[in-house]
Amino acid sequence: MVDIDTEQLPEGDEKVRAVRSMFDAIAPRYDLVNRVMTFRMDVGWRRRTVRELRLGPGSLVADLACGTGDFCRELADQGLRPVGFDLSFGMLANARTAAPLAQADALRLPVPDASLDGVTCGFALRNLVELGAFFAELARAVRPGGRIALLEVAEPPNPVLRWGHSIYFGKVVPRVGGLLSDPGAYRYLPKSVAYLPPPDVMLADLESAGFAAVDRRLLSSGIAQLVTATRRKPGW
Repeated sequence: MVDIDTEQLPEGDEKVRAVRSMFDAIAPRYDLVNRVMTFRMDVGWRRRTVRELRLGPGSLVADLACGTGDFCRELADQGLRPVGFDLSFGMLANARTAAPLAQADALRLPVPDASLDGVTCGFALRNLVELGAFFAELARAVRPGGRIALLEVAEPPNPVLRWGHSIYFGKVVPRVGGLLSDPGAYRYLPKSVAYLPPPDVMLADLESAGFAAVDRRLLSSGIAQLVTATRRKPGW
């Protein structure tokens, strides 16, 4: 069972170790829990995320924190060329995709500068040690004119929906996750939203890192968010 202090959330190297251990533990039933918790809405969110890349057939796209390969399969289905990276070897060992996979830290990708046409990342921003460093690494790895699409949880702007979502995400999800997988991990996941910066700060940080056309859209009444951007070309 995963043991993460949800009152004092880990930081730095401790967070890296905790996140790796947690995802190693929940990997075997990760896809099942995702489908149950989101009522399969996560499938449509990923499909929309890949569409929003707006890249041509055969474009090379890295899925970061690729998990068991859901995004890699969707990228391939839409005619793109995926490669997956994940910190957790347990996730990679349980992957169900024909795409090339490698264990790697998203802050230090084993790819040359400007070598990627695009990047996807699903529900992992809050698990990274430092978002600013992550955005800088995306700017290094993605070619000018390339695209990124980052999918993450969110809070609905409507007060009534936000109240209902807080109960579901904070109370129901840990119980369901605990029954189907690891209780400790699914107590941590709702708490990890606290790592996310305010949306305007996140978008400004992306622009500062070298991205243009930065956009944030809420999905499914605001329980998820999709952030997209284009790597700035010289002269933009």
